[in-house]
Amino acid sequence: MSLINITPAQLRKAADLKERIAKLQSDLAAILGSEAKAAPVAAKPAARKSGISAAGRARIAAAARLRWAKIHAAQAKSAPKVVAAKPAKKKFVMSAAAKAKISAAAKARWAKIKSGKK
Repeated sequence: MSLINITPAQLRKAADLKERIAKLQSDLAAILGSEAKAAPVAAKPAARKSGISAAGRARIAAAARLRWAKIHAAQAKSAPKVVAAKPAKKKFVMSAAAKAKISAAAKARWAKIKSGKK
């Protein structure tokens, strides 16, 4: 049941129960003295401890550093590969005549559209 669908009667009953629980806890604390404190409703779970010691983590880290040092040393020994540069592609250049032809066609198309609106 979600809190959205709860009726007013159920809400009142829940509030009464909560008040009774609080009163009973305070009565118990009064009987037992200050030792008995009200326990939290939802206690946090205990934090998980690491399964490995600090020395173990240090050994693993040292081994990882050694592996990386070997890899970097091997890379430094090998000569860098020279990749031949590809020749640049020649750009497509439109001729002046082609530009004029396209421009004239566009102007004619727009003239036709504008003349139809008037």
